[in-house]
Amino acid sequence: MVISSQKSAQNSSYIVSTKNTFTMSDFLSQSLPNIPKSNLPKVVIVGAGFGGLKLAMKLMNKQFQVILLDKHNYHQFQPLFYQVATAGLEPSAISFPLRKIFHSSKNVTFRMAQVDHFDPEMKRIYTDMGYLDYTYLVMAMGADTNYFGNKNIEETASPMKTVSEALYIRNKIISNYERAINIEKVEDRKSLMNVVIVGGGPTGVELAGAMADLRNTVLPKDYPELNFQNMKIVLIEAGPDLLASMSNESKAYALKYLLELGVDVMLKTMVKDYNGNEVILEDKEPIQTQTLLWAAGIKPNTIGGFSDDMYAPNGRIFVDDFSEVKECPGVYALGDISLMAQEAYPKGHPQVAQVAIQQAICLAHNLHKMEAGKEKKIFKYNDLGSMATIGRKLAVVDLPFIKFQGILAWFTWLFVHLMAILGVKNKVFIFLDWSWNYLSFDPSLRLLIKPKAVRPSEQKSLTEER
Repeated sequence: MVISSQKSAQNSSYIVSTKNTFTMSDFLSQSLPNIPKSNLPKVVIVGAGFGGLKLAMKLMNKQFQVILLDKHNYHQFQPLFYQVATAGLEPSAISFPLRKIFHSSKNVTFRMAQVDHFDPEMKRIYTDMGYLDYTYLVMAMGADTNYFGNKNIEETASPMKTVSEALYIRNKIISNYERAINIEKVEDRKSLMNVVIVGGGPTGVELAGAMADLRNTVLPKDYPELNFQNMKIVLIEAGPDLLASMSNESKAYALKYLLELGVDVMLKTMVKDYNGNEVILEDKEPIQTQTLLWAAGIKPNTIGGFSDDMYAPNGRIFVDDFSEVKECPGVYALGDISLMAQEAYPKGHPQVAQVAIQQAICLAHNLHKMEAGKEKKIFKYNDLGSMATIGRKLAVVDLPFIKFQGILAWFTWLFVHLMAILGVKNKVFIFLDWSWNYLSFDPSLRLLIKPKAVRPSEQKSLTEER
């Protein structure tokens, strides 16, 4: 069963003009303008993350018309958000203009739009700029921060799922120290100087390591009047280990490295609440901080058009071995939002970039096969391993054939992520930034650039919703 007219309340939005006010309903009756006319099968891809972008690139200059939709006009390299947040990289180094990728393409069209819902009976998807008819619809919207229903934490903590959020964290941290240096009493400075990170996965571990390096090496030179021995960096994890998906060896080394950097690691610890100044813990003393960085989990982004029985309890969409949504012919889901139960992964694949990329490659292959009337290929995940960096010279790496740690793992991590970045210019910039940071460890991006207040009429087009 499918619901053909259900709308996602979360994604419903309004387009405001200085002359006229338009609501979403104004765009439900008009098609998205300026889309090239074509007799080719039309593939509409929602989301330009790792999966959506890989699929569009695989179909480039092939016998399909491809429409790529995203609310941003750039691809974001999420594994390096933490380096933007800790002033190690500039935002443009990990962002790549989507239109530039398809300059030489004759069949791929990009539109910046917010998707609202789709109608599987009409094979039509609705956005805040108009509707699109499709032959194949591919959902690749990724995931957002999961606050596990705690509204106070949602309102007061800082997530890190976009470049904008990473830049906000950078501004917040720098602003806190600029304020702290003008406060006389040490006790009154504690909440400004302390940083608490919730979530012991790769994001939380890498963020804690980078913050510890800043605290130990850089910030004392910027703010010699402050005593950074009074600054706590606390990493909180509800489970018994850090990096739950990695090997026991990597878990142990990650904990060891963080403790050596001076991070307070709290395992088996639940965060109950946060009021903007104090983190309330279960059965432990509260921690004073005005900076709570939330990396404790993710939840799939949603779209109107699916019935409740198409979702797993964790919000992921049930798909078959070919990434096709069950009971919804011609509609596919990739990456974080999909749940493909297979013998090796009965609860679905891990929500990591490689799964989305490999599913996109398999789907591109199958779309060609379907158009040719040939047999499709079942998706099989090839686990390439996982890794996490802890500070400036340390990392842990789990590959299918070997596990190693330390500086060699760190260089491996650098190489893998450098090769994964889009664009030669971005690769060069990041390599130069990393080289300078390694030799001097004095990144020059500790700039507090406050965004200008946006007029109400421009909020939709110039600001990002929480």
